[in-house]
Amino acid sequence: MRFLPTDEQSDFARTLRSLLGSAQVPAVVRAWADGEHGPGHALRSRLAATGLFALAAPEAYEGAGLLAPELSLGFVELGRAGMPGPVVESAAVSVLLSELGDEVLAERFLPGLVAGEAWATLTLPGAGGGSPYALDADAAAHCFAVSAAGELRLAVPGEVLRSTDPARRLSRPAAAGGDGGDGGDGGDGGELLAVGPAVARAAAVAGRWARLLTAAQCLGVGEALLERTVGYVKQRTQFGAPIGSFQAVKHRLADTLLALEFARPLLWAAALSTAPGDVAAAKLRCGEAAYRAAMTALRLHGAVGYTEELDLSLWLRKARPLRDAWGTPSACRAEVMRSVTPG
Repeated sequence: MRFLPTDEQSDFARTLRSLLGSAQVPAVVRAWADGEHGPGHALRSRLAATGLFALAAPEAYEGAGLLAPELSLGFVELGRAGMPGPVVESAAVSVLLSELGDEVLAERFLPGLVAGEAWATLTLPGAGGGSPYALDADAAAHCFAVSAAGELRLAVPGEVLRSTDPARRLSRPAAAGGDGGDGGDGGDGGELLAVGPAVARAAAVAGRWARLLTAAQCLGVGEALLERTVGYVKQRTQFGAPIGSFQAVKHRLADTLLALEFARPLLWAAALSTAPGDVAAAKLRCGEAAYRAAMTALRLHGAVGYTEELDLSLWLRKARPLRDAWGTPSACRAEVMRSVTPG
């Protein structure tokens, strides 16, 4: 089994890194946190032109096929850049619609998602690793919700709530039983799109992909935090020497690097297999590695690390929410144990 990207995959990642590096993403993130979605939508269109979103949709709907390794590589770069928006959720919706096998729904939504013309967000029942809160529903064209009863609806977003990360805007879709949403069969759950066992099966696959891509984002966030911290300790001096020359600082940075490097092969293995246990293991290690990188960055930057003016804060605020999104550490550990326990 090959755990290293091919030359073609590496070229794709470098293309994304170059695009995002020239896109002034920190300014896009700050605008997004203030409710200004225009810059984020423009960047989404540029990303779509690389074929990134096509990697989560079949060729029949203008996609490139469901290619988890390539998509994971792309989402590492999104995490490294701090890209805002429901990128994971949009990809998960594409997977859900692909797995559902409903041609009418696929033709209705997938081409727009592949072309980067719209965001979609998604909520799943808690057992699927999801959350009752929709990410960035105020910026998404479509808010999909799967209920525990196996109903797939276009949900009606609720009031935007505060989050640890201001660029992760959460809302809770309205519960069923109200004014009928956008022309469906009634209930503020919105338009009923599908119901039955096929929805539950497709939602399970979509939730697994969302967990995988969140793990990839975590790895990218951790890499960005470590890179910025290494640059900082080379410049900051104490007692006439850069603090990066101090043994205690070197040890902390080395531990952070090891955590990221041990998480990386788990991510690639999960992308190759997409098995529930492999994906959970990758999410657990990548999430913990990103959180370790955040704690290291904060300790070594000192008080300046708390300031909003410093770009570092944009990644610091992502590490904890991403660690818990689409599967908390405890939920991922439980999934890993189920995968290795006989019976």
